[in-house]
Amino acid sequence: MYNKISIRIAVIVFIIAGCSIVSGAQNNPTSKKGFVKLFNGKDFDGWHLKIKSGDEALAKKVYAIEDGMVHVFNDQFPNEYELNTGKNETHGLFYTNKKYSRYILRFEYKWGKKMANNFDQFQYDAGCYYHVVDDKIWPNGIEYQVRFDHTKNMNHTGDFWAGGLTWYSKDGNIFTAPSEGGQPVLGHGGEHLASPDAKSNNLNGKWNKCEVIVMGDEYVIHNLNGKLVNMATKLPFSEGIIGFQSETAEIFYRNIEIKEFTEDIPMEVFLK
Repeated sequence: MYNKISIRIAVIVFIIAGCSIVSGAQNNPTSKKGFVKLFNGKDFDGWHLKIKSGDEALAKKVYAIEDGMVHVFNDQFPNEYELNTGKNETHGLFYTNKKYSRYILRFEYKWGKKMANNFDQFQYDAGCYYHVVDDKIWPNGIEYQVRFDHTKNMNHTGDFWAGGLTWYSKDGNIFTAPSEGGQPVLGHGGEHLASPDAKSNNLNGKWNKCEVIVMGDEYVIHNLNGKLVNMATKLPFSEGIIGFQSETAEIFYRNIEIKEFTEDIPMEVFLK
């Protein structure tokens, strides 16, 4: 028969064990818990805006906030804005004020119909920059490309635009996961094509779900609509601010959120 002391010890052990289980569930890297909003849907608190021309008033028009979304090139702009003029004054990004290093970043986007700037060269083009070490247009950092080439019906979302990293490919042209025979390749400057396997919504008015999983300068994973589409290791930067582009076409961004980590999580955890 248990005495009172034994019972109390058993209760304490049970409570501690229960707390550990709850804490473990909350700290699970792949759990949906732990995400916080980067964009509050109301204003640009925590962000700054920058476009190539340096015109702050125009930047506020380029990045309009509507119905909890950032609407790039909204109804204040014509269907064709400075198209193929070479000016590109509205190229730019809205950046976080804070630097980030280890995290999962999630956001959604969909294309509109308006065209701008050098659309003839890059078609529907925008993107998300991370590990940005300056706020130039364009900056030093790594880009999760958001692009659709309607002339070839080819989606480029998830491509890398960066140099100085180690990429994975079987043929040196398109990403192939290591589990499928992809080999480490020294990254070149410019675009590193993502796997075309992921389904994408392009000009149908539907949303795409994007995810960047990055651990300092150790590795980064690009996911699109729940599918691994690109990956790299030995990154050129270990931290930086995060920015979302305005470039050649009308685009909507929403549900921008982040989950930070204090230490590196093994890549294998996210590749299961």
